[in-house]
Amino acid sequence: MLPEGEENLLVDETETEEALITSRTYRLNEDSLTVAGEIDDLDAIKQSLSLILQTERGAYEIYSEDYGTELTALIGQPAPLVFVSIEDAIKDALLQDDRVESVDQFEFEQVARDSVAVKFIVTTTAGEIDMGTEVKING
Repeated sequence: MLPEGEENLLVDETETEEALITSRTYRLNEDSLTVAGEIDDLDAIKQSLSLILQTERGAYEIYSEDYGTELTALIGQPAPLVFVSIEDAIKDALLQDDRVESVDQFEFEQVARDSVAVKFIVTTTAGEIDMGTEVKING
């Protein structure tokens, strides 16, 4: 039997608050090469995915072996083969991020003899992102 008013002392101390998971990060301004302010949600995810696309997998020890793309191996390959390989490489790279649900609707355009422009839609936990990149296919 507990003394009156002592009921609140029997609180289960193993209860913990759920951690709030956020995508908040610093805003990178690629034009001025500066870091200014913060971004969150869809903007933060888009920035992260853009960095993944710009990083060659395995080129920097600071990143895990799953971070980045494997696009340099496509240099010198015929365009039709490159189209299929680019799609696979981009999907493989971006789906490593837990916030990415799918990468679809690829469109390709050979913009020069040595490069291919690719556009696609990334569905994330925060919404859809229209993305694109240019890939060199000849030296």
